[in-house]
Amino acid sequence: MRQYGRVTHEPMNPVPTTADAQGGTAAAAAAAVARATGQRFDTRLDRYVDHYAERAGSLTASAVRSLFSVAARPEIVSLAGGMPNIVDLPLDVIADAMNKVVMHHGPMAMQYGSGQGEPFMREKITEVMALEGITAHPDDIVVTVGSQQGLDLVTKIFCDPGDVIIAEAPSYVGALGTFNSYQTEVVHVGMDEHGLLPDALRAAVSAVRAAGKRAKFLYTIPNFNNPSGITQSLQRRREVLQVCTELDLLIVEDNPYGLLTIDGEPMPALRSMDADRVIYLGSFSKTFAPGFRIGWVLAPHAVREKLLLAQESAVLSPPVFSQYAVAAYLDQHDWKQQIVAFRDMYRLRRDAMLDALEEYMPEGASWTHPAGGFFVWLTLPDGLDSQSMLPRGISGRVAFVPGTAFYADGLGSSHIRLSYCYPTPENIREGVRRLAVVMSQELELRDTFGLRQGGERRSLDRGAPASDVF
Repeated sequence: MRQYGRVTHEPMNPVPTTADAQGGTAAAAAAAVARATGQRFDTRLDRYVDHYAERAGSLTASAVRSLFSVAARPEIVSLAGGMPNIVDLPLDVIADAMNKVVMHHGPMAMQYGSGQGEPFMREKITEVMALEGITAHPDDIVVTVGSQQGLDLVTKIFCDPGDVIIAEAPSYVGALGTFNSYQTEVVHVGMDEHGLLPDALRAAVSAVRAAGKRAKFLYTIPNFNNPSGITQSLQRRREVLQVCTELDLLIVEDNPYGLLTIDGEPMPALRSMDADRVIYLGSFSKTFAPGFRIGWVLAPHAVREKLLLAQESAVLSPPVFSQYAVAAYLDQHDWKQQIVAFRDMYRLRRDAMLDALEEYMPEGASWTHPAGGFFVWLTLPDGLDSQSMLPRGISGRVAFVPGTAFYADGLGSSHIRLSYCYPTPENIREGVRRLAVVMSQELELRDTFGLRQGGERRSLDRGAPASDVF
């Protein structure tokens, strides 16, 4: 029978102390004994494990990122990733704009810049936000390395370990990762087809405070929520704002998809309805191109000051060349018409997915009907588990994201996020067909061996009474 020696690791200090030398000698002796007796001598994979900060243990890999290498295989149709489809961008216009930036602004564009972002970039951002009813001053904008960094900065300046963030359920996996990295607790609030449930929000915040904890802000994606595709109605937005005003709760509005409406015109942003309570996150990743990594935070002036200090401590300044590039694109191209072209392109893909779901999905499945954005939220028939189904999906040559990735509390196994933004309409249809085959096989197993025990609530409405939140 194979036996295992004790686990050791090398000391960090290259100049050993007496204790280190004795420990090293003991470890060497143990290794020699293990070799002489045929025992295996294991070592730690990470010899720095005792030196990390406690918060490093909260860092986890994104469930979506983990799928990328598998989903990139040519034989697999990926309905998993949320990459914007930028194939229709006018590359000749962009190339000409880049050339002009280098020729006319090279020394400035390739130099350090303002920690807040260049004034011309912030001015352009106010023009973009105006399309959703936001009136803002450039001085209240902080340019960031994508809106993901903006979310990180907001969490950094507001949250201590153990603080609570209220988030709609389901919620963006990247946000959950950020919140987890700062050792916060996420309390989910349910949605229906009109968005976040105001009464459930009030109950959740009240329960958090009754438990002696601090609810720091509400995190919400009101337009075409990632992953559900649900949009808050105008009336629901008013109700949510009223509850947050009543409870004195800040709102962090994450809005990367707002201009990519497919049915109708863009909705007024929450920030346009309450400038003092809402911190707004925006991005050019979906309406232009993600590779430039330009996002922004619009915040009340006092908050802006804290964000700027946090920004300077993190990156000194956001990428100056990218700001010149994005501003040149906005100046030299009809970017509003380009957004219309994106809408038309995504409409074809959205409709292809909805039509395929209608044709192929087995009885008992249901799904959302997004009016924009990138995603459809699929609810599986009773007894199916999206997490356990994923390996069989990959074997069936289709990739998707299990719903558990979008909940901080381990729920979501009855759901799948499907993305229609990147594949062609033909591939979307084929991907849904393959998924339906996998689901049919799972249903056969369910019927043969019986329903899954336990489970979770089937509805997006997860608004619990106050006493049930903790």
